[in-house]
Amino acid sequence: EVQLQASGGGLVHTGGSLTLSCTISGFTFDDVALGWFRQAPGKEREGVSCTRTSDGETYSIDSVKGRFTMSADAAKNTVFLQMNSLKPEDTATYYCGVARGGDYKRLCLLFASDEGEYWGQGTQVTVSS
Repeated sequence: EVQLQASGGGLVHTGGSLTLSCTISGFTFDDVALGWFRQAPGKEREGVSCTRTSDGETYSIDSVKGRFTMSADAAKNTVFLQMNSLKPEDTATYYCGVARGGDYKRLCLLFASDEGEYWGQGTQVTVSS
């Protein structure tokens, strides 16, 4: 059974930092797509940053480039999202996803894959102005 457990959310002031973690069980990090996603109240879900574990290729939305960094620790089956210079518009529920096959862009943009995708529960990030 594949399970994803996200943690690390919280309340920070504008300009602050948070690091989200997502531990994935029942899955190895060989040639898979990993991603962080978010959804704010009243807004559509969006793929924040996704990566392909086989070569580290990464996609991120423009609004987080230079501020958010995604990384993965294969030995710990854990993926991280380091978020710096947080803004109120970053406020959302963040959650992680994983898909076999490594198509990280499709995972991020379409929330889909050819071989099945899995999602974790969310962790709330609130940035106060």
